[in-house]
Amino acid sequence: MFLVVGLGNPGSGYAANRHNIGFMAADELVRRYSFGPWRKKFQGQISEGELNGQKVLVLKPETFMNLSGQSVGEVLRFYKIPVENVIVLHDELDLPPGKLRVKRGGGHGGHNGLKSIDAHCGKEYRRIRLGIGHPGDKSRVHGHVLGDFSKAEQDGWLMTLLDAVAAEFGRLTKGDDGGFMSKVSAIVSPPKPKAPKKDKPAADNTKGAKGASGAKGDKGDKNSDATNQPQAGEGIDDISGAAKVRLERADTPVSNAASAMAEALAKAFGKKK
Repeated sequence: MFLVVGLGNPGSGYAANRHNIGFMAADELVRRYSFGPWRKKFQGQISEGELNGQKVLVLKPETFMNLSGQSVGEVLRFYKIPVENVIVLHDELDLPPGKLRVKRGGGHGGHNGLKSIDAHCGKEYRRIRLGIGHPGDKSRVHGHVLGDFSKAEQDGWLMTLLDAVAAEFGRLTKGDDGGFMSKVSAIVSPPKPKAPKKDKPAADNTKGAKGASGAKGDKGDKNSDATNQPQAGEGIDDISGAAKVRLERADTPVSNAASAMAEALAKAFGKKK
């Protein structure tokens, strides 16, 4: 059995606070997997469901943040759940908005909810650190965490993050913390599409071109155009003698080759006379 704890403060006045992102993540988890209705118990609200064949309890302590450990401790003792099977969802100042990290054990980093859980239950639980960003100045931290998410944040990265956390949460019950982080990150910040490769320019085949005869171009014919060379049957009236005979033969069908040759020879000898 697993216990999932969403941290926050009770009451409508705190509902949209950055400090309540843990509550929001717990609500989305219960909604997505159609867990049982919220019931008031153990100084909080609790819902039951199942993920990957494992029974899962989801708790939202209503003791206010700095006494969260009292509620969590009651649940652990009643159900005899080991602290290693506790997963806590909470806000994290030291991560940019929309970023997420999974951590087991370690310090509380000044977070009052974690500090209380450490005192009542020990430290060897997993923490899902949900980034809300730092205001930049220590004096502004209190107002920042107890301030509401803006409309743009709610409709943008916050909604995407909460949805991704719930969608991939089953990986945590399998112990796949790294896969959970990778999948959520890919959903919240998908990789940018690669720019299409530019086509290479066509190679210039004019250099070193051979002459019309097929041999390397002579000095006087390097720039000659093969299309300007006489073709079979072209300008034949301007050619006489043996050359004319050869061109006429080239332009004449094979079946008429004998008669064409005879005619061409007669004309050639006639001109000589």
